[in-house]
Amino acid sequence: MNPEKLEQLKYPIGKFDLEADRSPEVLQKAIIKIKNFPQKLKETTAPLPPATLLHRYRPEGWTIAQVIHHLADSHMHSYLRFKHALLEDTPSIKDYQEVTWANLPDASSVEIDYSLDLISALHHRWVLFLENLNEKDFKRSYFHPERNKHYPLDATLLIYAWHGDHHLAHIHNAIRKGY
Repeated sequence: MNPEKLEQLKYPIGKFDLEADRSPEVLQKAIIKIKNFPQKLKETTAPLPPATLLHRYRPEGWTIAQVIHHLADSHMHSYLRFKHALLEDTPSIKDYQEVTWANLPDASSVEIDYSLDLISALHHRWVLFLENLNEKDFKRSYFHPERNKHYPLDATLLIYAWHGDHHLAHIHNAIRKGY
């Protein structure tokens, strides 16, 4: 597969722009995306038979089921990072190895209901949390030691609103043309 096509499969909605506008209006739209994401994910995956959940969104990429389990893992990490950043002074967060996690039995099963339920409950709490942050809170940050980078919460919110759309596009691609 040519590198350009592979890049399109990896980033079907484009790469996240860390310099994106972080105005209150943009942040509110991101919170709405976080709120609506679980329902969009359920609507997309509800009609899928187990065999389709084994389709990959690109050659050597994750299966649809692994993407769903990854979303639960990743969004749990993010939610906790938000809390640490709010309650601590620029905490260093613990990274996790996404690929290794995606290969564990709980994250490679075609049974996805438990991860969908987890995402729904998690996003409900996450939105309650986000809706109570003020402008100053969104400027708080955490430090990612593996990337040697500070992540302000306003940027992190936008990253995770993008992250949901990014993986929904992967799932749609895998449904249409699984690898």
